[in-house]
Amino acid sequence: MANTQKSAAGKKLKVTLVRSPFGTGRRHMACVRGLGLRRIRHCVEVEDTPAVRGMISKVAYMVKCEEV
Repeated sequence: MANTQKSAAGKKLKVTLVRSPFGTGRRHMACVRGLGLRRIRHCVEVEDTPAVRGMISKVAYMVKCEEV
């Protein structure tokens, strides 16, 4: 079981903000900030976890996501 966690922990996702979060609501803005995105066309690499996947799916219309 430790091997499964280790391989899943090594996965990364590259997330890019493509639309402005202003005017979308507090929770969506909080998800964008929680992902570490600051401005349009800003890219970050985040761990592939269920929590991060949930944030990405909530703001999928604002971000572009790809595996690294």
